[in-house]
Amino acid sequence: MESCTVSALSCFIAFCLLVCLIGFIFADADFTLLWASLTGQRPERKLKGLVVWITGASSGIGEELAYQLAKCGSRLILSARREDELHRVKRHCLETSELKDEDILVLPLDLLERRSHETKTKTVIGYFGHIDILINNGGRSQRSLFLETSVDVCQALMELNFFGTVSLTKQVLPHMTQRGRGSIVTVSSLFGLTAAPLATGASASKHALQGFFNSLRTELTDYPKILISTVCPGPVQSQIAKNAFTAEINKPPPTVGHLKRMPTDRCVRLMVVGISNGVKEMWISQQPMLLLYYTWQYAPTFAWSVSDRLGRKWVQNFKAGRDADSANLTKPKTS
Repeated sequence: MESCTVSALSCFIAFCLLVCLIGFIFADADFTLLWASLTGQRPERKLKGLVVWITGASSGIGEELAYQLAKCGSRLILSARREDELHRVKRHCLETSELKDEDILVLPLDLLERRSHETKTKTVIGYFGHIDILINNGGRSQRSLFLETSVDVCQALMELNFFGTVSLTKQVLPHMTQRGRGSIVTVSSLFGLTAAPLATGASASKHALQGFFNSLRTELTDYPKILISTVCPGPVQSQIAKNAFTAEINKPPPTVGHLKRMPTDRCVRLMVVGISNGVKEMWISQQPMLLLYYTWQYAPTFAWSVSDRLGRKWVQNFKAGRDADSANLTKPKTS
């Protein structure tokens, strides 16, 4: 009788492990986030009526955030440098949601102009009365080898991705601590957790964001209703690669390759689910990139070995003018 029980228990455990393995093969986010998407609070209910400030809202992830949050009934502040694009995004939000014109504020913002951030924050609070959620989404990527890259590019990436984000957070956070609640959500990257060839400066800026916001979270334990959340997406269908820095400040990036990328709407849906359920760190990516997250987290020595081999292929293709984007999944082509 006892042996039957043990056998049945063993079979059940094996079945559960098999289900988890199959689920992971098809997963596009970490288990905590996927569980929240299955059993957690719905964004349509949780985010309705909240005031959300989105930077980098003129394209890509920021633009899609505006569309999905508008459908959830959130009141929006749309910020980026290109005011005409922000008005285009606002018009689409109004056409596809029940929001009214006064529910969306277009507020041009340059993250590099840090002296303007205090004034911009006061403008938002003056218009809506408060800020419930700040989504730090503005920033740029990189596509160049460090040996060929000007230090000015590395400085520009840190100024924009890190210091610009920290500066705006510095203005908004006191308002949230005074109210005793709020959320600061920062879009980092897969490369904020792992190594990334051709993106030394961008990766450094994302690692800096991870360290900053993880440390900030520990300083805010007296404010349990303030969420500090970081989002680490893998390759996503957006314009970020086309706007990437290269070896020189004003040099345009090479042609973007055909690496398999997650649809932007799916990435953003997972983000808003995570925000609604207070997820502190979100890993969002299709396979095999998601596996790379977990490998770096739980088997870093093995991850270094894999990354070295993939990085070598990536660099070889880049130097040869080939499709560096997909070099981590394909062998370099020979002429």
